[in-house]
Order: sequence, then structure tokens, then C-alpha cells
Amino acid sequence: MPRSSSPNAVVFWPVVACIVVADVVTKMIALNTLTLFTPQQVAGDALRLTLVRNKGAAFGLYLGDYSRYIFMVLTVGALVILWRLYQSTREGDVPRTLAIALVCAGALGNLIDRIRWSEGVVDFIDVGFRDMRWPTFNVADMAVSTGAFLLAWVLWGDDRAERARAAEATGVSSRGSSAASAAARPQDSP
Repeated sequence: MPRSSSPNAVVFWPVVACIVVADVVTKMIALNTLTLFTPQQVAGDALRLTLVRNKGAAFGLYLGDYSRYIFMVLTVGALVILWRLYQSTREGDVPRTLAIALVCAGALGNLIDRIRWSEGVVDFIDVGFRDMRWPTFNVADMAVSTGAFLLAWVLWGDDRAERARAAEATGVSSRGSSAASAAARPQDSP
């Protein structure tokens, strides 16, 4: 069956499309309505909209003048790895497919910014309390974070299931080989 009509594709592509569109649209709204570094309260001090341009990566990681290009290359590399992970996902594995879709969509959203603007990725969601603020982020960042958490959880579950299957197979074969060894030994006579 072609990959585009698979059950995983029914989850993957709409999620990627919705997140990328939501990210691009919200960033355009932020650019057109907010003033750089000027917080606009939405829910008191807990949630504000503050336009910033991030030339680095998560949490303001900056690698100098070539950060933009370094992060573009790293993003493309990550997308290749994620695509291979998606292709190896069992049909109908919705949590894993959703996780990969979220991470891919977020990576694509921020990659679009890096390609379009040398000023950096548009961030505008500002949460915190008074002077204790989380680093400003965007829709793509939320997708990457949520997807990465979900993917780690799914892979951890897969690893646990694999170890349980291996332990069960080892227990069966060791019991079977013990029984075969006992049957092959000559019986002691009294």
C-alpha cells in the first residue's frame, strides 16, 4: 500500500499541515500587531505576548554569526532522521505517528523562519510570573516540545515492551533447555 494512503499518513500529514499553517499565521499576526520587546498582557502577568527574534535555538542557544546556517543544516538532518523513523513506524501506531508529526511540524515551522529572515525565528508567547519568565516561544516550539515528550514516552514504552518480550523468550528457552538437559542426562540409580 502506498505510504500516502496508509493509516499513519491520515494522522501524519494533517497534523503537520495544521501545525505549520498555525505557526506561520500566528507569527505573521505577531509581526503585524506587536512591537518588538513590548509585552502585551493577555492573562495578567502570567501570559503575555512579547515579540522577540531568536537567532539561536531553544532557550536562546546561539552559535555566533553562522547560527542561522548551522541550525538550518541541523534541522534538515533532524527531519531526515524523523522521516526515516516515520517510515519505520508500524501501521496504526497513532501515538508514535502523532509524536513524529508534531516534532516535524515544529521543526519545519522554525526552519521556514530561518530561511525567510536573517533576523531569526519569531517568538511571541511569554509566560511566567513577574520577573520569573520562561523563554519566549511560538507554536512551532510547543509542537516540538510536546512531540518530543510524547516520542520519548512512546519509545520508552516500546523499549520496555521489547525487554519484556526478550525476558519472556529467554525465560522460555532457558526453561526449555534446562528440561532438555535434564532429560538428556542419564538417571542416577539408587
